[in-house]
Amino acid sequence: MQTTTTIAPLRLVIRVALVTVLLLLVPLLAMQFTPEVNWSPMDFAVGGVLLFIAGMSWMLLSARSAAIAYRLAAAIAVATALLLAWGNLAVGLIGSEHDPANLMYAGVIGVAIIGVLAARGRAAGLSRALFATALAQALVAAIALMGGLGASEPPGRWGILILNGGFVALFALSGWLFARAASRRVD
Repeated sequence: MQTTTTIAPLRLVIRVALVTVLLLLVPLLAMQFTPEVNWSPMDFAVGGVLLFIAGMSWMLLSARSAAIAYRLAAAIAVATALLLAWGNLAVGLIGSEHDPANLMYAGVIGVAIIGVLAARGRAAGLSRALFATALAQALVAAIALMGGLGASEPPGRWGILILNGGFVALFALSGWLFARAASRRVD
């Protein structure tokens, strides 16, 4: 099995870019058949950037270890961050996508990025980074719920609690899997 460490950096970028383009063909094709999908050029640009960053993040992180727990943790962390950013930009998690309270999620992503960079690929550090990210996600939900932010708009209080609880659980699961990988000293 070929790992990303043996793939030339340019080839890695090209692979991720091709997968990104292929994924963006889905909404492009859907637009041809239904008016329900109506993406602007900016939607495609933002979606492309998010998918490319997620793809590169996954490829670079997963190349650090062959341990299944480590790779699964990386996949969950990257997918969760992608879903958080995409969902927040598309519809918002606190009220509508235009509600300024949603800007707090940039802090959650910031905690993840800073933690991942500080961990330098080490599973124990990544575990701490993802637990910190889960805590940041929970704090955003607590601030929103205690402040009554977005309570009168969908998804409402219960929606905010459930959505954020799901993201907290996924970030925490990733942290736990990185901790497992660290305890086995495979990275």
